Amino acid sequence: MLTAYITRIVAFCAGRPWSVIVLGAVLTVGAGLYIKQHFAIHTNIEDLISPDLPWARRGQQFAKDFPERDILVVLDAPTPELVDQAAAKMLAALQRRTDLFHNVSQPGAGSFFEQNGLLFLSTDDVRSFTQGLSRADALVGTLASDPSLRGAVDALSLVTAGVQRGDVQLDDVARALNMAADTAEAVLAGRPASFSWQVLASGKPPTPSDLRRFIQVAPVLDFNSLEPGRAATDTIALLASQLRLERDTQTRVRQTGRVPIDDDEFATITEHAGRNAAISILAVIVILWLALRSFRIIAAVVLSIMVGFAVALAVGLGLVGAFNLISIAFFALFVGLGIDFGIQFSVRYRAERHDHPDLQTALRSAARKAAVPLSLAAVATAVGFSSFLPTPYRGLSELGEIAGAGMIIAFIASITLLPAVLAILKPPPEKRAVGFAALAPLDRLLLRHRIPIVVTTIAVVTLASPLLFFLRFDFDPNHLRSPTVQSVAIYLELRSDPQAGANAVDVVEANLASADATAKRLSSLPQVRQAKTLSNFVPDGQDEKLKLIHEAAASIAPSLNPDELETPPSDKDIVDDLKTTSAELVKVAAEKQGPGAQAATRLSQRLSELAAADQSARTRAADAIMPPLSLSLDHLRSLLKAQRVTVETIPPELAREWVTSDGRARIELLAKGDPDDTDTLRSFVSAVLAVEPNATGPAVLLFEAGNTVVGAFIEAGVFAICAIAVLLLIVLRRVGDVLLTLVPLLVAGAVTLELCVVFGMALNFANVIALPLLLGVGVAFKIYYIEAWRVGKVNLLESSLTRAVIFSAMTSATAFGTLWLSSHPGTSSMGKLMALALVCTMAAAVLFQPVLMGPPREKSKSKIASE
Repeated sequence: MLTAYITRIVAFCAGRPWSVIVLGAVLTVGAGLYIKQHFAIHTNIEDLISPDLPWARRGQQFAKDFPERDILVVLDAPTPELVDQAAAKMLAALQRRTDLFHNVSQPGAGSFFEQNGLLFLSTDDVRSFTQGLSRADALVGTLASDPSLRGAVDALSLVTAGVQRGDVQLDDVARALNMAADTAEAVLAGRPASFSWQVLASGKPPTPSDLRRFIQVAPVLDFNSLEPGRAATDTIALLASQLRLERDTQTRVRQTGRVPIDDDEFATITEHAGRNAAISILAVIVILWLALRSFRIIAAVVLSIMVGFAVALAVGLGLVGAFNLISIAFFALFVGLGIDFGIQFSVRYRAERHDHPDLQTALRSAARKAAVPLSLAAVATAVGFSSFLPTPYRGLSELGEIAGAGMIIAFIASITLLPAVLAILKPPPEKRAVGFAALAPLDRLLLRHRIPIVVTTIAVVTLASPLLFFLRFDFDPNHLRSPTVQSVAIYLELRSDPQAGANAVDVVEANLASADATAKRLSSLPQVRQAKTLSNFVPDGQDEKLKLIHEAAASIAPSLNPDELETPPSDKDIVDDLKTTSAELVKVAAEKQGPGAQAATRLSQRLSELAAADQSARTRAADAIMPPLSLSLDHLRSLLKAQRVTVETIPPELAREWVTSDGRARIELLAKGDPDDTDTLRSFVSAVLAVEPNATGPAVLLFEAGNTVVGAFIEAGVFAICAIAVLLLIVLRRVGDVLLTLVPLLVAGAVTLELCVVFGMALNFANVIALPLLLGVGVAFKIYYIEAWRVGKVNLLESSLTRAVIFSAMTSATAFGTLWLSSHPGTSSMGKLMALALVCTMAAAVLFQPVLMGPPREKSKSKIASE
């Protein structure tokens, strides 16, 4: 009955081709208009997984209680003073743009940290700082009373006088002298110059954190755009340019965080997309030519695919409303799988056209012989994709819904529009039989040794099955991103610091006391580096630290806060001081060896050159030295006003990041070891969840999302295999025939995953999409062979069927394989696994399944099939 219906449909379409083509054009135009009005892609990755999962609900509640900023602006400058100056300007500019930013803040900044920063140092460090400050009383007084280039040069004279008196060793001030010489050299060479009084006072080189500031931004997002935060990130970059931060403060401004990374993903994915698409199209056309040997037939296949794609896209939008980052793979899946139906029908038509010169007769004969296998393959593929619907992985579920409908549409296009276009284009008759006659010896060889081949194949696959225990799923999406993209590069740079908390685990307790107790308990886990609560912002040993600070403040207050300032110097005054100090440096370096003498000699030469230079050079020197001095003196005044810190005195904006308004308190846990290592992260999260099953945070969400995706694919795979098995049993009515169809599919799947281990390819959120492809293509290929075998077809390897299967697989593998060329690691990994899956599927269908089936049961049908 099915054969009769399909044959009538093909005959009808071939008999009234223009009507079918016009109808196809109308459907295409209608679909195009619908797509234009309704096309949308939701790029919010949080929507890919069902929000009803327990861990997802915990994550949503945590994000609501402790909202994070989606953009992190990172500022780096040569000195702490310059980066502080740049951060202040950037913060003010961002806070004015309320149309694009919900909230803007600078963590670790503000009057609280400016005033109480010393309390967060160790007691020994505070003692060392205050003692050094007391010794520098005269130096501070000179700089505070004369905040000019003359005052800075006079401060150098105090240093040389101290060396001459023996109060300080020349080598002890070598670093300070070299810092001053570096600044002078930069000024004289016309390069950007800077000087840090804070670094000078610390007595040690600055750490990266000393030279870096962060600004947290909560942007307004448009999830109907491919790049929801692009307006915000572009504005941040524009503001940095308008503020001239790079020119005025030598500050580099970069952005990272979820929004910049996600937006940059699209830019990276589309990079070289045109080139890769052109290569793919050219390769597909070449393969179609090798398969079909007629541009007219190729045109008919391509046209039917284009119409089917437009209709399927419109139907998909109608079903789900908008594509997501996973269901968008439908574009590639439809072409890769849909073209298989066109190739199968067209190759069957070519074989029949060789036997039947009349085009209409050949089309009807092709329809009669291809009806059952094509229909069954389409339905089985659609059922397989539809099996993804119940999974909690919404990205996969929606992909299954769209692709399932798309396979039926592709099948309908191949039996309606394709024969109609062929009837219009009228390809010439085939002069030679279609197939691979050269493979006849291999056909006979495989058949003669079928039992050893089957046994060996199954044995090898079985023996290699322990490899599957080593199959890894990399649940970290950052490993799928290009490390050359700025937003990703700075994120990886920050994440390499375990203290950055990029992959933290968070636990929420009823109150701070409970949180502190839980933090103490969790910190004993071997996988935990640190457990942090709001209480960590209350410094230890405050009594002694405050005593030291207040004593130093009382001692240095007259010098730090002079009653009146010196009269601003003239340029001549500055030149005279430069010459005098240069001579003093020569004197203290005379007849001495070592780094101090070398630094003094070097600085003496630079000061002489600065004195002899144009006044503009001295102005540039003052611009490099004096603004940081004013900032440092103000900073020092604030530090010396430190007050006791308690939980109650912590600023509300800081406390709100750790304790909710109703008193619930957060614990942040950091992993011991490399936070970028997947195994370390998995061990860390597993250990914490074993003790605190309600834990959440970035690391838990990544870990659980990975488990959900793996579970969804396993669940969907089991559903799909069972559903396809039931369908095949209904149609084939033999358990043995069902097994002959499914066993090669399972072999192809096992070999694909085993080779992933051999080649060191981990499954991830991107390339796991290759598994539905393997299922869809694999089922179709196996059905074609089982149906041919059931009607008595022999010598399958040299038949037109194998030609269709091989070239269909090559077309799909080429289309997907060009993804391998992408500079985007996730897209490239998808192309690799898709190409590998298709090769394994084709090999299982072409080489293993015919051997597994053996000779047809009904020998008499072999003549029918070969006629």
